[in-house]
Amino acid sequence: MIKLIAGLGNPGAEYAATRHNIGFWVIDAIASEAGGALRSEARFHGYVAHARFHGLSLRLLQPQTFMNRSGRSVHAVARFYDISPDEILIVHDELDLPPGTAKLKQGGGSGGHNGLKDITLHLSSPDYWRLRIGIGHPRDSSSKEAQIGVTRFVLKPPRPKEQALINDAIRRALSILPHIVTGDTTHAMNRLHCVS
Repeated sequence: MIKLIAGLGNPGAEYAATRHNIGFWVIDAIASEAGGALRSEARFHGYVAHARFHGLSLRLLQPQTFMNRSGRSVHAVARFYDISPDEILIVHDELDLPPGTAKLKQGGGSGGHNGLKDITLHLSSPDYWRLRIGIGHPRDSSSKEAQIGVTRFVLKPPRPKEQALINDAIRRALSILPHIVTGDTTHAMNRLHCVS
């Protein structure tokens, strides 16, 4: 079962609407649904909430360390509450999936995602779960966006059409979250992937 859900992003109002902050958007939505209030916790280097979700005790986390140091925050919460990597779900933006797509998997490489690299380093394991929300790649976008590079692309807000697709993917992901949290990941993946 999942005991910690961490959504990745960058702190600060200037990043709030950017593609790289999808993880924060999902945590906000879960906290709202579960009635958990996110509060700043210095010892965890982030905003943390304790929520009851479908009868289960769940920690929610938004690291405030900036994306490439997310592992410091995730590891601090996991160590304090004795949560193992396979009980952690990381929600993040995914360049290799088109907008409107959401995929669930456990383990694997970082795919160049600096937040995942740092989490794997701090946990000394890649065996945590990942909920990947597609944002597309600049090479697949308009000619103007194709020239700005990955870093600038992820730090810009999605275009309106992309935003609508991303919002739909997040809604679908939230609808199968109870199955993920309770450990019924095969059912969750079947439901999520068959429509993505």
